Amino acid sequence: MTARQTIANYESKVREYTNFVVRGIKKVCTECGPREAGSEAEHKAQQMMAKDLEDCCEEVRIEEFKVSPRAFMGWINISILLGFGAAAAYNLGQALVSMLLLLSAIVVAALEFLMYKQFLDPLYPTKTSHNLVGVRKPSGEIKRRLILAGHADTAPEWRFTYYGNKWFHTSKLVIIIVAVSFLSIFIGLGFSIAAIAMGEAFHPIASLATRSTVLNILGYVQIVLCAPLALCLFFHNNKRFVLGANDNLSGSFTAMAVAKLLGNTDTRLKNTELVVMSVGGEECGLRGTKAYCRDHAEELLDKNVETVFIALDTMTDFDFMAIYATDLTNTVKHDPAVCGMIRQSAKTAGHEVPYQPLPFGASDAAAATQAGIRSSAFCAMDPAPAAYYHTRLDAPDTLQPKTVEACLDIVMEVAYQFDETGLAPFEGTTIKLGA
Repeated sequence: MTARQTIANYESKVREYTNFVVRGIKKVCTECGPREAGSEAEHKAQQMMAKDLEDCCEEVRIEEFKVSPRAFMGWINISILLGFGAAAAYNLGQALVSMLLLLSAIVVAALEFLMYKQFLDPLYPTKTSHNLVGVRKPSGEIKRRLILAGHADTAPEWRFTYYGNKWFHTSKLVIIIVAVSFLSIFIGLGFSIAAIAMGEAFHPIASLATRSTVLNILGYVQIVLCAPLALCLFFHNNKRFVLGANDNLSGSFTAMAVAKLLGNTDTRLKNTELVVMSVGGEECGLRGTKAYCRDHAEELLDKNVETVFIALDTMTDFDFMAIYATDLTNTVKHDPAVCGMIRQSAKTAGHEVPYQPLPFGASDAAAATQAGIRSSAFCAMDPAPAAYYHTRLDAPDTLQPKTVEACLDIVMEVAYQFDETGLAPFEGTTIKLGA
């Protein structure tokens, strides 16, 4: 049985709880404002959402974990400073030192940005963040567990996304600047390796005038390449955090709306425990989901309860609804059966939703997949990126109720599909990205 076959007046209930999502987002944005991970505003928002879950969940709890919220984006400044140091070392004849500094910059970027490791946390102050967890029990024996997760925290404004769209009508400026910056580091590394190959690993500073003309020209080029790196010092604004109406109160409230709709209609899944979450610390490296998967590893990996984790992130751009089959800058592959189940549920709801890669950044599903939980992410955001992505434009007036309604409908069908059959019918699903 599907959700639309089971719940009376289903379409009107979906519209009703779409309005719940929109109203709830507006209230949190108005009363809590921007919500950096580990801030009182983040915690207040989760406390408000917890009250909304009390009438539909048998268990509502807020779990705390430690986080260094500035560490994740700290890789940018550290890598840039290492790049500056490398350019100076090269022009002082110390090509080997330059190479080592650039390799260090690449390692820092790879561990923090590409792999989301908590590599830099010891260098930054620690705060307490929280995960909101609501649990709705099934009518029968618990055989399955479905976790629907959004996040409550918000990001610092990305200047090049905002001003690129404002001045040049393209939010892709941020991608161009980041790409050129990475390229400049790799070019500088190539210069250092070339100098070492020419026997110039250490050139006496006192005799730099005798160094080959080619190596001197490469040194001047490396100084010029510091310009895009210098721009990246202004990449984000830690004094201005965004409201996050779309990214990702829309995901949090959509997850909650599933539990609320079931509660309002006095409906229970048969054998599936429904867990709805609004985690903290997503914008600083998926810290909340990492903490939840670590603290609940035993129950999440219990082979007697089939468990699926689905990240719901940014329910906004209707034409860009997607099932993310890869994640974490395309380095993590999500479970094909979970992806297939979401796609079939979307078809039940009347939508053709493609499988897509996540080539830039990550969702909470990446942390769950890495923890060994069968996972995927369901999102609806223009990957260009959207003009509101990590900017002051991510406010309630940019919400798209049509998209929220479609996403809520799909997620409701996911819950019913999983409860009815589990993942068994979708084992062996073939993923074709973009289709």
